[in-house]
Amino acid sequence: MSVEPGEADPGCADGANLAANPHGTRHETRDEPEQDALNREARRNGRAGRAAKRADAASGASRGDLYDEVTRRIVSELEGGRIPWVQPWANAPDGSRPTPGLPRNAVTGRPYSGINVLILWGAVIEHGWASQGWLTFRQALAAGGAVRKGEKGTTVVYADRFTPETERQRARDTGEDARTIAFLKRFTVFNIAQCEGLSERSGAGPGKGSDGIGSEPVALPDREIVPVAEAVIAASGVDLCIGGSKAYYAPGADFVQVPPQPLFHQQINYYRTCLHELTHATGHASRLDRDLTNPFGSKDYAREELIAEMGSAFLCASLGICPTVRHADYIGAWLEVLREDNRAIFRAASAASKAADWLLARHRARETDIAPDASADDKTSTPTSIDERVSAADAGRAVA
Repeated sequence: MSVEPGEADPGCADGANLAANPHGTRHETRDEPEQDALNREARRNGRAGRAAKRADAASGASRGDLYDEVTRRIVSELEGGRIPWVQPWANAPDGSRPTPGLPRNAVTGRPYSGINVLILWGAVIEHGWASQGWLTFRQALAAGGAVRKGEKGTTVVYADRFTPETERQRARDTGEDARTIAFLKRFTVFNIAQCEGLSERSGAGPGKGSDGIGSEPVALPDREIVPVAEAVIAASGVDLCIGGSKAYYAPGADFVQVPPQPLFHQQINYYRTCLHELTHATGHASRLDRDLTNPFGSKDYAREELIAEMGSAFLCASLGICPTVRHADYIGAWLEVLREDNRAIFRAASAASKAADWLLARHRARETDIAPDASADDKTSTPTSIDERVSAADAGRAVA
């Protein structure tokens, strides 16, 4: 046991220590076996530290490669004038093209989120698959089928942190906090269209159109779009003002403005615009707390528009509504952001999923009369006149 100056050594009386060392400075002598054990422990800790550093370096290199790979793909799409989160979904009678919906695990029914949505949507469109369902090689076998020979999987990612056991032990020994190591794990998944012999009863996906492993999301009929969109708007609790000629979210006063419906060529575009602006509104400090104070034309403003574009696309797809792009004129700004930061699209897609999930949670909670777990007050959105709420100063600080 190491004894610090002034600390009583429980192995002997203070008098004995002071007699052996009249100056009052306490020393400790160890026999050779004990010292050897301590030396071995020190070497083990050193090796563990070096191993952790090597793991950090290797993990960082792997993550960097994946960030670059995905970012290059998104940049290439944007450079070609294609918006990765607005795909040519169609309600084809022959089922040859996918209907709008989030990609999901065909066995669990759990939807993918964040960057994985863009990755899997891109693969569906690239290969012309009609299914939004995905599963791993082992899941295909467990479902009584198999991946067809020669099929190539699609890589999705899972980000998390873990604490090595050696680090846990070091923390216990020293009383310090354990260091965690970030990792980005890759998984290979296959589209249902790449498999054969799957049992339709193997699917456990909840919700309409997801009752079996072979079932697909159902596009929302035109007659249902208006009531569903109105329900999402009302459940959000965000004030909606009708009037003017511009659509935007005013973070200071916390309300959304949209022009009257007759100013839209198609009624559905009125609701797409509402959902886009509501996605901005999720960034309010009382909700998901994103920075909405960035000036128009700045890179951070472009980042927020990227979040709103993807978030509203994810939201529309979840509801069975075909998404569209609202601000194609921002493509140049988005390209600038993505080219200088290979993690920007990952962060934006993650924030977009959180925004869509926030709105969907409140919508579903209201449908089932369950109070949502949200920090915003539980008010219902009621459209009001624009003259009641907006001023020129508010409009200048708005997010379109």
